[in-house]
Amino acid sequence: MNKPNTEHNKFVLLRAIVLNKYGLVLVAFIVWMLFFDSKNMFVQYKLTNRIEELKNDKSDYMTKYDSVLKEKYNLNKDIVRFAREKYFMHKENEEVYIVK
Repeated sequence: MNKPNTEHNKFVLLRAIVLNKYGLVLVAFIVWMLFFDSKNMFVQYKLTNRIEELKNDKSDYMTKYDSVLKEKYNLNKDIVRFAREKYFMHKENEEVYIVK
């Protein structure tokens, strides 16, 4: 007995599905949405990467914001000490020694 050629049958079935009018419209729609639409897959990929970059930037800025808030609190708490330590300010007739 002859074995039925399953590869040939699959190809014929696939060709029949794609070459009918609904299959052609479906293939055309998929190609249009993937490559030619204003929101195609390349644009979506770039936008996804940009969103990830912005999320990382947001976390960096939040940590910087927290450190600035702490510095502001310390400045308001003891402004004279802050000026002396940060900007090496001193009073008249006063000598300042910087030790590192």
